[in-house]
Formats: sequence, structure tokens, C-alpha cells
Amino acid sequence: MTESAVRLIGAGELRLVGVLDYSTGPLLRKQGAALIRSSTLPTLVIDCSGVSRSTSVGLALLLAFMRDAAVAGKSVSVHSMPEDMRKIAEVSGASELFATPTPA
Repeated sequence: MTESAVRLIGAGELRLVGVLDYSTGPLLRKQGAALIRSSTLPTLVIDCSGVSRSTSVGLALLLAFMRDAAVAGKSVSVHSMPEDMRKIAEVSGASELFATPTPA
């Protein structure tokens, strides 16, 4: 069983790891919100490369983190979203919220 966690891995970068589901979501929500509030940088990156499996809870977690950042006046980008999360975002119509802007 893999540990599920959200960690600050560098200046302005959070990494989600493990399984994101109903059993891990509430604690990750609290931890992530605290890390977002404590950051002094105006831009944050949420790296999902360590997520081994996700239900819709993972997508809800990302949306909540984006909302927390907006309230704190910070922008957020999501990187390395796993395929299962990407599919849930597509089905729910939320994929455009996680799109990475293309350079001009």
C-alpha cells in the first residue's frame, strides 16, 4: 500500500502522491490547504506525477486547491495529471480548467 500525501517539494511546488479517494481525500484536503496558505509565492504548481490511482475525489481535491489559491490571491497550474484523473475531468466537463496555456 502506498502512502498518500501532499508535500511541499520546492518553492511553490506541491506534489500529490499515492491513492486519491474517499479515504485519503479529507486529510489531503486539510494538508494541501495549509500548504497553499503558507506559501509566500504568487504562483503554485501542483505536480500529480506521484498519484498512483484517483477517483473523482482527486479531481475535487485539485479544484479545492485551485479555489484555496484563488482566495489567497495565487495562481495555480497542474502538471502531470494521470490518465484516470484526466478522463474524469473530460467526462465532467472540467478539463479546460486544467489545460496548460500554450506559449504565444
